[in-house]
Amino acid sequence: MARPTINDLAKAAGVSVSTVNRIVGGVGSVRQATMRRVRDAAAEIGFYGLGSIENRLGAARPKYRFGVLLQQPTRTFYQNLAQALRSAAERLTDCDVDLQIEFLEELSPQNIAARMLALGEKCAAIGVVAAVHPLVTQAVETLQQRGIPVFALISQLAATGNVHYVGLDNWKVGRTAAWAVERICAAPGKLGILVGNHRYRCQEMNESGFRSYFREYAPAFTLLEPLTTFESSAVAEEMTERLLRENPDLAGLYVAGGGISGALAALRASDRAGKIVVVGYQLMDNTRAALLDGTLTLVISHPLTHLSDELVQGMISASNDRSKGRTYTCVLPFDIYTRENI
Repeated sequence: MARPTINDLAKAAGVSVSTVNRIVGGVGSVRQATMRRVRDAAAEIGFYGLGSIENRLGAARPKYRFGVLLQQPTRTFYQNLAQALRSAAERLTDCDVDLQIEFLEELSPQNIAARMLALGEKCAAIGVVAAVHPLVTQAVETLQQRGIPVFALISQLAATGNVHYVGLDNWKVGRTAAWAVERICAAPGKLGILVGNHRYRCQEMNESGFRSYFREYAPAFTLLEPLTTFESSAVAEEMTERLLRENPDLAGLYVAGGGISGALAALRASDRAGKIVVVGYQLMDNTRAALLDGTLTLVISHPLTHLSDELVQGMISASNDRSKGRTYTCVLPFDIYTRENI
């Protein structure tokens, strides 16, 4: 058979000969969708210039560089999130996204603000997981004034909604955790709450939603004052040991923030593992194992693939649309796990 011609390719792709000539010759503008259709037709009919078409398509793809600041690299959740973000960027077919992902060992507001501003020098948009603090807020405002969109990831940075956000409705997370504890506990009793840091809006709302549910539906339960873990597993272990020691009648525990591995270690070291209702946060290897052995009763988790896709798409949209006052907010449905569905 004679090799396919430009006329054959135009017919197969449903475009004009002049359009194919512009693509193969690398001159003139052609829509990405049209170039992809011609590329697919060229591959199907064995057109000799497929390589040239693919090169043109690659050269014409929009290119973006985005920065994402995550927390300590030793924390499994953030490693899992980083991998999900990289996969989201790799799945894109109509543009190239270069993700600059940094893990912050030192979580002081000064360091977070400095790294945000530094990434803003070389990135078109910034995503960050951070506690609310005036220095962080100032860095957000500085970047926004420069035309660099900032996305709060996991935990909102502004109650007013003027900072882009991708994450959960944490009020609902807290109320759902409370609903589970109230329904699973054999009888009303004392409930402990562990919070990493109240400056994270997500954790503040987790606790508020949790308390709200019990005030409304189950006032017979006694909610103890929350203990702060400072996002540390060692401190979480110490706080859980204290709760167990001081409250032999503890009926349940809600781990609303960081340090869950320490809480699990303290429960397993006691004789109470599996005897009290425990609700935790994020499905990871350690929480999966704790569900299976009964130390954890239920886990509420971010859908990392969905979250990552929404963040990357939101950054692309915000980079292309510089309209002031338009905020991208995506509230995701959360996943619920017990040992019966993992």
